Formats: sequence, C-alpha cells, structure tokens
Amino acid sequence: MTRVAAVDCGTNSIRLLVADVDPATGELVDLDRRMTIVRLGQGVDRTGRLAPEALERTFAACRDYAEIIKEHGAERLRFVATSASRDAENRDEFVRGVLDILGVEPEVITGDQEAEFSFTGATKELAGREDLARPYLVVDIGGGSTEFVVGDDHVRVARSVDVGCVRMTERHLVHGGEISDPPTEEQIAAIRADIEAALDLAERTVPLREARTLVGLAGSVTTVSAIAQDLPEYDSARIHHSRVSLARVREITDRLLHSTHAERATIPSMHPGRVDVIGAGSLVLLAIMERIGAQEVVVSEHDILDGIAYYAAESPS
Repeated sequence: MTRVAAVDCGTNSIRLLVADVDPATGELVDLDRRMTIVRLGQGVDRTGRLAPEALERTFAACRDYAEIIKEHGAERLRFVATSASRDAENRDEFVRGVLDILGVEPEVITGDQEAEFSFTGATKELAGREDLARPYLVVDIGGGSTEFVVGDDHVRVARSVDVGCVRMTERHLVHGGEISDPPTEEQIAAIRADIEAALDLAERTVPLREARTLVGLAGSVTTVSAIAQDLPEYDSARIHHSRVSLARVREITDRLLHSTHAERATIPSMHPGRVDVIGAGSLVLLAIMERIGAQEVVVSEHDILDGIAYYAAESPS
C-alpha cells in the first residue's frame, strides 16, 4: 500500500483525500476525505479571471490541507485543477499560490484528462458487479463543466462540455449581484436550453445512448440522492452506490427549482455552499437521464478524487 494525498480543485469546491492505495488490486482505504466550498470559479464565466477573494478562499483551504497531509505522512501528493482554473486568464497566480503552500504545482488538466480520472475513480470498484450492465456512462456534474465518459473496463470515449451548476446559475439566475429566488420559468427554460445544446455537442463524439448503466458523480448528484433518501444528515455510506429513479430525480428537481433559498437551506443533507446552485445541478442530471432514457442513476461517492489517488499511487515517486 502506498500512502497518497490527492487534491481536486474544481469550480465550486476543493477536496482532499488521503488514502492508502494498492494500485494492483484497486484497494483504497480512506484516512481523511473532506471538502471545502471555495467558489474558485466566482465570476470566471463573466470576467475570464479568478477573483482575488476566490483565490484567497482557495489558498486558505490549501493551508488547512497542508497540515492534514503532513499529519498523515503521505508519501506522494497530486493536485489537479479543473474547469475554473483552466478557463482563467490569471491562472498563473493560482499556480504560484498553490506551489508556495503545498510544494507541488497544480496540474491544470484538460476536460479529457478530467474524464479519465473520473471514470477510473468511479468504476474501478464496480468490476465484477453482475447487476450493473456495461458499458457505463459516467457523468461528472461539476461547477463549471460536465464530463461524459463511456467505457467498459477502460475509457472508450470522453467529452467535457461547459455546463455546470455554478456556471448555469451565474449565467442565468444572477442579475445585479442578486440571485433569483426562486427562478422564473423563463430562466429555467434558458438553463435547460443551454444544457440541451451541450448534450447535442457531447453526442457528436460520445455515444451517450449506448450506455447500459448511468453512474453519476459529484455534489449535485450526491445531494439529490441524499434528498431522495430523506437523510437526516449527509451520509456518504448511504449515498455511495445508491440508486435514484428518473421519476424521483424529476420530482426533486422540480421542488428545488421552485423553492426559495430559505426553503432549500432547511434540507438537512444540504451543504450550505450548494443551496444556490443545486437547482441548476439537478436540472443537468435530469436532462441527461431524459436524453438517454435512463430509468435510474447509480450514485458514486468515488469520483475524480479517487482517480487522482490511484494515478498518484501508480506514478513513480
């Protein structure tokens, strides 16, 4: 077993996993797994730059993570940055800050690389499951982008498109610094139109409808599962590999899109940082399920973060 630390820095959150990994067998034992909402992508869709306050929130989380990594004595650290930092003009400022704090340069990966890591993290432990037909379609709904990956044991084809819960919320629901509460039907329709256009783009290269099992990743999907189960609090063990029907996803999405900030904030399993973006995120999931005719989604807590850890363990020290 190799002790590794993996950091996934996305548009909405930054996450840390410290784990003991056996790359030969796929065994991964969590030592510490945590998430901090930092909204690194705040305003990037509009300005093309990372905001100073967003960078400082992210660097503060990195300083906390540096202490945890040191305490556990991780032998290797891999830091992957995704959509927001990939799009920003001033991403060099972000890279320098992370290097100063953690001693490694963040890898600002492409959408295709992001999809590869996500697929590996989500499916490595599904090998041998007779109840889940292949090929899989792994869908990672992030803050700024969504990754689509079709594969069996390995990735066959992947595509990243620029729709995510934060990007859609900021593009369509924020006006004059205020967020619509709740969204109007016209705003919901505009989000849906963007998602449908992105699905058209994804389908040019990824055979979405060939999938036999839909596997959903990341906070929007896991939060929908928690709501579907009426969990009294967020419970990773109960969410991991849960299944949510199309009808239930449709019902929850409608509820989230037609509720106020205050009403969504009272949901026991809702992370405070997701209250304003969960409606758009759940709509992305619903649109995907309706597009491919999926009657359920298999929810995975293991995603790009676990994929980063696997690759960190396999790479030369």
